[in-house]
Amino acid sequence: MKFEAGDKALLTDRKGRRYLLTLKTGGSFHFHRGIVQHDQIIGLPDGSRVVSTGSETLTVFKPTYADYVLKMPRGAQVIYPKDVAIMLMQADVYPGARVLEAGIGSGATTIALLRAVGPEGRVIAYEQREDFAERALANITEFLGKVENLEIRMGSIYEPIDSTEVDRVSLDLPEPWRALPQVEAALRPGGILVCFLPTILQVQRLTEQLQAEPRWTSVWSQETLTRTWHIDGQSVRPDHRMVAHTGFLTFARITVEE
Repeated sequence: MKFEAGDKALLTDRKGRRYLLTLKTGGSFHFHRGIVQHDQIIGLPDGSRVVSTGSETLTVFKPTYADYVLKMPRGAQVIYPKDVAIMLMQADVYPGARVLEAGIGSGATTIALLRAVGPEGRVIAYEQREDFAERALANITEFLGKVENLEIRMGSIYEPIDSTEVDRVSLDLPEPWRALPQVEAALRPGGILVCFLPTILQVQRLTEQLQAEPRWTSVWSQETLTRTWHIDGQSVRPDHRMVAHTGFLTFARITVEE
């Protein structure tokens, strides 16, 4: 796969620093070790190397999802890839699934959901702020291109919504317990709810509300801590820095209404 004008390119230097850019014919990338002309990259295959005017060799890759969402423009804070990965696996978001999302933010989770459900699936996203929705849609289009299976609805999921039978629900809201009646109406029996929350007190209140409702079961919460390791000859140890707490994930399944 060769780079073309308009593609995203991720440049990495010998110290592991990463630079994300959009390739333009005649464009140039300036950094502390000189200049790389975009035309040096256009036409090269993924994984090639280029040399800057300052004699710095950089490797050029197509950016991964994790590369992109951590560097893309933000209207709101994004859920980190380590948490999104757990959300997709534990909520079992599968090709062809219909997913209801609330709190689209900058679009990071939406991108992951769209890739997981594939072209046969659908994502219905609720967002209250017009500026967030516009920023998210721009980010989604920049990474995925035009998508036909995303529907953004302006409004609050705390209020009654058009009931649409969905397989999964993803909430990134400060008070997800207020949305439970709407989620119950939209989520099919056996469907899964996942909520992202920054504090344990929010998790406690959500859990208590879920446990008090007879239709909710299999309620549990977790956080994901990521620690990389330094490995250099005989020097083998955990890195001094790690991506620790970023938020909590709470999962629940809904049963048939009795």
